[in-house]
This record gives sequence, structure tokens and C-alpha cells, in this order.
Amino acid sequence: MIALQISSMKQFMNHLLVADTFEPFLLEEAVISTANTFSIDGHINQDFFGSDTEAAPLQEFRSWGELKGLCFDLIKGKYTPLFFRFVLHLLPEKAAALLEREHCDVESSQVKALVLNIRYDGSKAVLTTGTAYHTFLLSREPDIIWDRALRKYLDGKGISYDEI
Repeated sequence: MIALQISSMKQFMNHLLVADTFEPFLLEEAVISTANTFSIDGHINQDFFGSDTEAAPLQEFRSWGELKGLCFDLIKGKYTPLFFRFVLHLLPEKAAALLEREHCDVESSQVKALVLNIRYDGSKAVLTTGTAYHTFLLSREPDIIWDRALRKYLDGKGISYDEI
């Protein structure tokens, strides 16, 4: 697990809410506090689709790309948000491909999610990585691979940060 403090908020917010930088992620949860506090549960309600299994999404969570516009609408305005938190999961197929490409000693089926937490406290944004497993594992190699991959991804997108 690593924690990265964002150096340029304006640049980061553009990447987060406007650009397609975080499209490879699913949204588990969003909490945005402005004049009101809004909570978004990213879990897909499969019952909504009834018996139409062709229309029902295969994923557990809604994609970030589908919900970022809503989050942007809640954040934009004259005043800076008091707080926000986003819990994102790297798309399962991308997570599996990353672990396999890096020759991870843990099978990708053992890893439930590669998680990215984004937290803004009114003055700074901090990104924290995490790995969710289906069961207890001694190996922390997926954590190490995910931490390294996120740094490389942010560097490639030109997102500046300081490791804390």
C-alpha cells in the first residue's frame, strides 16, 4: 500500500472528472460533501434488469466513465467541495492482465480487486492503493505490483504527486 499526495489539484481534477484517465476503473463508492453530502453506491442492482439477462451488466460495479459526469456535476460550482472520497477498482480483466504480465506468484483469481482510494479533505488529495483478496494470502506481491503499476500509470499521464 502506498499513499500519494497530488501536487497539482487543478490538473488532477481535470484528469479525474473530464479526461478519460480513470476510464479503466469501476466505482465502488463516492461520497461528495458540498452544500449537502451525496453518497453514490456503485453496486449495480441486477434486479433492476429483471429477467433480461442480456441487458444486465456482468460487473458488480458501474464504470467510472458512466458516473464521473454525475460526480462532476456535484463538485463543480463557485465553491470548493468540503470533502470527497472515491473508491475505485481497476477493471477485473485489466487487473488480471497486469498480474499475469508481471509474473505474479499469486493467481489472479485469488485477487478480488486492485483498489484506488481518492480522498480530498478540502485542501489536498491523497491517493491510496489497496488490494482485496478472496482469502488470506501470505504473499504481498500483488500489492507491490499494483503500487508500481499505479506510479507508472500516473507518471505516464503526467499527474504529479509526492509519496507520503
